[in-house]
Amino acid sequence: MSLVLRHKPEKIGLKLDAAGWANVDALLSAMQQYGVPITADQLAKIVDTDDKSRYQFSPDGKRIRASQGHSVAVDLGYQPEKPPGVLYHGTATRFIESIRKTGLQKRDRHHVHLSVSTEVAETVGKRYGEPVILIIDAAGMHRDDHVFYRSENNVWLTEEVPVRYISFPSKG
Repeated sequence: MSLVLRHKPEKIGLKLDAAGWANVDALLSAMQQYGVPITADQLAKIVDTDDKSRYQFSPDGKRIRASQGHSVAVDLGYQPEKPPGVLYHGTATRFIESIRKTGLQKRDRHHVHLSVSTEVAETVGKRYGEPVILIIDAAGMHRDDHVFYRSENNVWLTEEVPVRYISFPSKG
């Protein structure tokens, strides 16, 4: 579901609107046709129990979208917000040298993802190898006019994190 709601809706013939929303009935039908049948109740359970709260229903329950992490063009409508003073980014040790040179780049995503807790950052980092938690001076970035957004599932988003705002652990 993450693949089709964030990256490749066309893989199952699904269309997202400009804000990333898909019709729930269309998603269920497309998944059925693609060979992954689920019911509306099962979809609701996925949304309710997802450990990262990646998905959200529209207030009327007729549409669904991913909260962030898209590589397809969508406008999630998030407004700029003042971030907490410190945020965290989880990565793997194998990426540290590149990050030391270029900072954190959004690459094929719309934003760099940052978290308010080291636990979430560590979980993210483990997906890519031996985890490393980077400490981000979000207050300094905000003071220097970097824009931040907060997703529905409390992930902080920004265009990039230049090296000067990153504290690297001694082991990284």
